[in-house]
Amino acid sequence: MTQSSPRLDFHRGTILWTAPPELPVPPGFVHDDRVDRWRAPAREYRKAVEWLRSRGMPFSDAARAWKPLPSLRHLAQRDAREYQAEALEAWKAARCTGVVVLPTGSGKTYLAEMCIAHLRRPTLVVVPTIDLLAQWHRRLVTAFGDPVGMLGGGSHYLAPMTVSTYASAYLHAERYGDRFGFVVFDEVHHLPSEQHMLVADCLMAPFRLGLSATPERADEAHLLLDDLVGPMVYRKDIGQLSGEFLASYETVRLNILLSDDELREYHKARNKYRDFVKSKRISMRGPNAWQRFIQVAARSKAGLEALKAWRRSRQIIHGTERKLDLLEDLFQEHAGRRTLVFTDDNATAYRISREFLVPCITHQTPAQERSTILACLESGQYSVVVTSRVLNEGVDLPEAEVAIVVSGTGSVREHVQRLGRILRPGEGKHAVLYEMVASGTVEERTSERRRDHEAYR
Repeated sequence: MTQSSPRLDFHRGTILWTAPPELPVPPGFVHDDRVDRWRAPAREYRKAVEWLRSRGMPFSDAARAWKPLPSLRHLAQRDAREYQAEALEAWKAARCTGVVVLPTGSGKTYLAEMCIAHLRRPTLVVVPTIDLLAQWHRRLVTAFGDPVGMLGGGSHYLAPMTVSTYASAYLHAERYGDRFGFVVFDEVHHLPSEQHMLVADCLMAPFRLGLSATPERADEAHLLLDDLVGPMVYRKDIGQLSGEFLASYETVRLNILLSDDELREYHKARNKYRDFVKSKRISMRGPNAWQRFIQVAARSKAGLEALKAWRRSRQIIHGTERKLDLLEDLFQEHAGRRTLVFTDDNATAYRISREFLVPCITHQTPAQERSTILACLESGQYSVVVTSRVLNEGVDLPEAEVAIVVSGTGSVREHVQRLGRILRPGEGKHAVLYEMVASGTVEERTSERRRDHEAYR
């Protein structure tokens, strides 16, 4: 090694290249006039090292701050399910980078444990919620026994194995991006957002794993995952695992007729909203359609009235008395079975909670109260819990058997996630998801959009 050899350094989420000017520069680097050196996002570290090695070029690696973990032991090791073993081998064949798609309840966390045990590298697990932060921390402590760090939820402790929220990783990746050789992105569909993508850019980790049950995004930003994490290397959907590795299930669409008064009021409100959209020539198609409508509506009294009318139309179809009557019938039919009731909004969730005297979880529910409610559901003290969107993902739920979707968005991901909440396997278990749809309203089209998945065919 001579002083004229190239050198790699880590600097605030980037890799710096220092070398004599006559030497070629690795792909992906651009010249930074401020420091008169070549710079690339930290995620280009692996490509740079492989480029140097392919040319037999000696270099100094001052960027990497991690070392292997030779003493790491997988204490919770058990026989992997067939598809978990297949996923592991597919990920290894892709040189330990890529995305694995498996349904909720199929054991994605255990797959990640196997990947960690295989690599024996300091690992960062990035998750979207505080609930998942705590769950992953508990699982990793149980699986490996070593101290596990935590970034988020009021904690700031770094260890060779650390769990972080996406928000905390965004704040600290520039600082700690050289500490980890392996990164796991849980619920990886959250990664391709303008803010979260910076996490992937600022981490040097040459080995990467993305996990999701529903990776596709309406804005097609999931296509960016190839660069941020790696290609999709393995996929199994609900229909391929139900009945053997997941509970068998059925989905039932229940069409609800609004009363004459409700239907008149609904159409009056809906027409007021649509007339405004038409008059302003606002296209309501595309991922940013709603933002465009809000921006235009906020500029005039007529726009605010149109927004109010839209909200009123939603209130009518979400909280119609006939849905609540049917909900009471379903509670009686499935009395004693663990049941999750999903709504699109907090107001409807709280109303159901009051009228049927069942516990409710929304984003406003304190963490301790939420944990208590879920523990009571698991023990059988509660048989029904109503929630808005907060339990769609990111919470390790007890083994529920019945899901009732009173209202929801047109998102395929949301609908598949709600189905996944009742598919954890159990002896003789047969799960059922009910979907309430107000006939003659926009809910019919919403239902068709969100059922556009093989799990509902």
